Amino acid sequence: MGVSTSAPEEGIAVVTVDFPPVNALPVQGWYELAAAVRAAGADPKVRCVVLTAAGRGFNAGVDIKEMQRATGHDALIGANRGCYEAFGAVYDCEVPVVAAVHGFCLGGGVGLAGNADAVVAAHDATFGLPELERGALGAATHLARLVPQHLMRALYYTSRTVTAQELRQYGSVWRVVPRERLMDAALELAREIAAKDGYLIRLAKAAINGIDPVDVRRSYRFEQGFTFEAGLSGVADRVRDTFGTSATTGKEQRS
Repeated sequence: MGVSTSAPEEGIAVVTVDFPPVNALPVQGWYELAAAVRAAGADPKVRCVVLTAAGRGFNAGVDIKEMQRATGHDALIGANRGCYEAFGAVYDCEVPVVAAVHGFCLGGGVGLAGNADAVVAAHDATFGLPELERGALGAATHLARLVPQHLMRALYYTSRTVTAQELRQYGSVWRVVPRERLMDAALELAREIAAKDGYLIRLAKAAINGIDPVDVRRSYRFEQGFTFEAGLSGVADRVRDTFGTSATTGKEQRS
C-alpha cells in the first residue's frame, strides 16, 4: 500500500498509487505522490512518467473519513496543501506525464489527470467532481482542462460524471482502450515520447507550460481559499457528514 515507482523500460518511470479500497488518499499520501513524481522527473535517465493506480479506480480524491475523524482544521489544511503539492508535481514534472486512468477518476483524480500532459483511459473510466456533495470545492481548474467551459460548470454544479469516450470527443483523452490493455496503451505512448532526446523533451515541457493561458497553480490556490471558507463556516462539516447517504432520507445513495 502507498506509492511506488518502477522502471519497466528504458527512459520510462511508472508511478503507481495504491491506497485500498478506492484510492482516496490521506494527507500523507498526497505528499508521497508528489515526492515520487518529482523524483521520477528529476532522474536524468527518465524521459516520460506514467502515472497509474492499482485497484478499483484511479483516484477517489481525499480520504473523507480522515477528515471526519480530525478535530480542528489540521486535516483540511493538510489536504489542501497535499493536493496542491501533488497536482503541482504532475504539472511541473520535468518530463511529460501520461495518466493511465481506469474506473473512477473523481475529485483529486481530476486534479491529477487534468494536470497530466496526456491521458490514456480504460473503457470503464469516468471523470467528475463530486465536491459539492462532499463539503468541498476545488479542481474546477483541472476539469476545465478536460472539457469546455460551460460543460465544466454544469458538471461541477450537478456533481455528474463524464465517460472516457466523451472526453475523447473533446480531444482531452488520447486513447480509450479495454481495461486489460490500459498499461500497454499508456506505455506505447510513453515509449514514443521517451524516444526523444532527454534534454530536448525537458525543454519542450518547460516551453509548453510557459505558454499555458491559465496559471494552474494560482487558479487552484484561489479555489482552495473557498474550500477553506466552507470549512470555517461549518457548511463543509454539515455536508460531509451526509456523505454516502441522502441528506433528506438517510438512505444510501446509488453511485
